[in-house]
Parts: sequence; C-alpha cells; structure tokens
Amino acid sequence: MEQQNINIEILYLTIDDYQELKQAMIESYQHMPASYWKEHHISKLLEIFPKGQIVVKVNGQIAGCALSIIIDQQKVEFPHTYREITGNYTFDTHSKKGDMLYGVDIFIKPEFRGMRLGRRMYDFRKELCEKMNLKGIVFGGRIPNYHKYADSLTPKQYIEKIKSKEVDDPVLNFQLSNDFYPVRILKAYLEGDELSKEFAVLLRWDNIYYEMKSIKTQINKKVVRLGLVQWQMRPYNNTEELMEQAEFFIDALSGYKSDFALFPEFFNAPLMAKYNKLSEPEAIRKLADYTKTIVAEFSKLSISYNINIITGSMPEIIDGNLHNTGYLCRRDGSVERYEKIHVTPDEDRVWGLKGGNEIKVFDTDCGKIGILICYDVEFPELSRLLADDGMDILFVPFLTDTQNAYARVRYCAQSRAIENECFVAITGSVGNLPKVQNMDIQYSQSMVFTPCDFPFPVNGIKSEATPNTEMILIADVDLDLLTELHNFGSVRNLKDRRTDLYTVSRR
Repeated sequence: MEQQNINIEILYLTIDDYQELKQAMIESYQHMPASYWKEHHISKLLEIFPKGQIVVKVNGQIAGCALSIIIDQQKVEFPHTYREITGNYTFDTHSKKGDMLYGVDIFIKPEFRGMRLGRRMYDFRKELCEKMNLKGIVFGGRIPNYHKYADSLTPKQYIEKIKSKEVDDPVLNFQLSNDFYPVRILKAYLEGDELSKEFAVLLRWDNIYYEMKSIKTQINKKVVRLGLVQWQMRPYNNTEELMEQAEFFIDALSGYKSDFALFPEFFNAPLMAKYNKLSEPEAIRKLADYTKTIVAEFSKLSISYNINIITGSMPEIIDGNLHNTGYLCRRDGSVERYEKIHVTPDEDRVWGLKGGNEIKVFDTDCGKIGILICYDVEFPELSRLLADDGMDILFVPFLTDTQNAYARVRYCAQSRAIENECFVAITGSVGNLPKVQNMDIQYSQSMVFTPCDFPFPVNGIKSEATPNTEMILIADVDLDLLTELHNFGSVRNLKDRRTDLYTVSRR
C-alpha cells in the first residue's frame, strides 16, 4: 500500500462498523471459510465490555480489529479450548471482577500487513491493562506454519525451534517480539484450524505495574525526592553545635519535601579536634563516644521533620572492636544499623578499624534501599547482592581526601547504577580540618546516578553538586522507570546474567 498521506486511527468498535468488519474478517481468515463473528456476537461484546473492542482504521477504512474479555486468572491455569474460554461463544465467561484480559481475536487485513498495525493494537491492550489494574494479557496463539512440521516435530519442539530462529512462524514470532511469552501448549484449541493442527500456544504478557488489592493501607511512593548534604568540615565545640548544623540542612531538605537526607562518612570528625594530642587510634575511639547521642538526635529529627535520614557514618565500638557504622532513621521512628564491610589499608593501619559482616537491603516507604560506605562501593559483589534482594536506590556516604580517591568512588558508583539497574546517590565532605590528624583535607562532588537507557539522562547523571562547595543537592527519581527498565530495557543487565555459568552469593 502506498505510504503517502496515510491516516491511522485506533477507535472503539461500534455496531455501525459491523458490515465492514464482517468483510474484513472474511478476507483475513480465507483459510477458514465462514469463520467470522455474527452481529449478535459483536453486540454482546460491546454490551459487556465496550472498552475492550477496538478497530484500527487506515484512511477511514477498517484495517484490523482486536476483541477481548476479562476473566479470572484461575480459568487459564489449566488447559482449555477456545469454545470453553468464550463460554461457547456467548462470552458469559467475562467478569467485571476478573483480573486478566483475554484476547478473543486480533487480525489485520492482508493488504495492510507490514504496517505494524498489530503492534499498535497490542500496545492499546497493554495500556488498557495498566489503566484497569489487571494482571496481564493471555490468549491462545495460533501456530499456522506448524502443519509443515507436524510429521517431524511436536508442538513443544516446534516452539523451541522458533525461539532459536531455526523455524519461522510469522504469527508466533510477532507475538514473542511483543513481549508475550509461552505458558503451555493448548491441544484441540480452535476447531477447524488445520494450519495449526488445532494446537495453540497460551501466551501471556504481565502488567509490571499491577497492584494487588489489599485491605491494609500502605503508602509507597514511586517518585522519590533525594536530598544530599555536601557537608563542610568546620570546627565544632560539642555535639550540640554539630547537630545544630545538621538540623539546618535537614530543615532545608524537609522544606523541599525531600524523602531522604543523606550525610557523608565521618561527618562528625571535627569533634576529634579536642583530642588531637592523643594518638590517632585513641582520638577516634573518643569520637565513638558521641555516636549513641548523635543517632538519638537524628532519630528525633527524622520524626519531627518527616524525612528518612541516612546518618552517613561514625565510629562505633562493638564488642571491643572499632567499626565504621551508620544508621537509617526512618520517619516512622524505627532505626536500623548498617556497617562498612571493607576497611581501607589506611583505616586499618592508622585506626585499627574492623570490617562489618552484615549485607542487607532496607525496606522504606520509598522502596528498597541499600547503603554502602565509601570503599564498599568499589566491590561490585556487594551491590549485586543488594540488587538481587530488590534494591531500588543505593546510597553511598563517602570521605575522600584527594581527587583521585574521589574518582574511584565516583566512577565505581556510576558503574553500580548501570550494572544493577538502580539509582545511586553519593555524598561526601568538603574543606579542611587542620587540627584533626588523618582527616586534614577533603574533596567531594555529590551526585545522583541513573542507569543509561532511554528514560534516563544520556550520560547517566541525574544531578550533580558544585565540586568542593558546601551545599545541598536535591533530585527526583522515578522508581517506575526502573521497573520498566528491568523488563523492557535496551539491555537487561540483571535478567541477562549467565547464572548457569556464575553466581554471586553470601557465605
């Protein structure tokens, strides 16, 4: 068909379209004479489910049609025939309270094939599922080339050869390319379908946005506002002064309705200045005495300012050993601890820090989050374990003194966003602490990273702070974009892993 001055429309089917629709069905199903819907069938579908019946028109002429009903998922859990699923063609199986869209029919007239009109109708069905909060789409897919191979291949073998591109079946290939996947073989599905030898493949598409109805009231945000504190190291005489500055930033982030406030690693290091005459291991152990008080204050602030606070990290003595730990202070009042797993050679040599042992994902009202402290983000196995547990956002509080140290954290963090298909937020401290040994200079540029695919910034950077300047950075991230990426991305780093060859696991 000539491709100039073409007007394509998807419209709801009406009974006035019937005579033209009948002729279109006859032309489309020439291999099955008299296989067209009668007018009373169409009237019934329009009566019970008008939004599920559409036509695609090209320059005002019907080029194709898609008909559907809503059923309970349990009806397709077992083998069935076309006659059974349509209630002997009465469509009495349609249920307004059902949870699956069942494709009754879809066709394109021969003269309009090759224009991707079928894809448009499938996309319409998918959008309808999302709007109606249905679990997905199912239908019995014909395999019209099977008759050529029926003597040598079982239907299962035939489908495997189609998937491996050894055999071509234009209908099934098209459906597989539209994100449908085979569930089971249906025997004696459609009477008179000699080309398919009356076999069909139950095909399914899952609505990744489906929300199960629950009697429990729960609020889970999909667009999450991240607040990062790029903290200036300055002298503080006591915890009150330190927390006064922390509250200033929390107040500002809360005023912008941020869902999270992220502080840097060892942001409380200025409190070590009064212990500068002690040895470095003694001084940091003195700093650990403040941790319990600071965490309690952060928890109060998280509640009063209605914001989830990630406290960066602080030294803490546990069972006599010095650890680098932080706390997630949720705005509902709950508090959970995380710890640095890998200590740097300098932290081990100078302070005698010990690495932690727990790797976990935290549930929040804004999705599942992971927290890795500085050096930990340079070990990809950790974030992969968190991704396997469903992490949406990875937070990385860090402390780096030089630009090359910062570059290690920055580029590893961005890699974690790509390979784990998640958002990553990093923040550190800036400025100098001349009176604190081993903490004298700082370098930071806070950033929020995204995966690199079409819904995200082309360079994978959602937002970035001014380098080495005290400030806050605020960025919105959409968790639904991650869900879409996991299922329909240009590449799918999580799904495409060769777990038959390698795995990453906890001990």
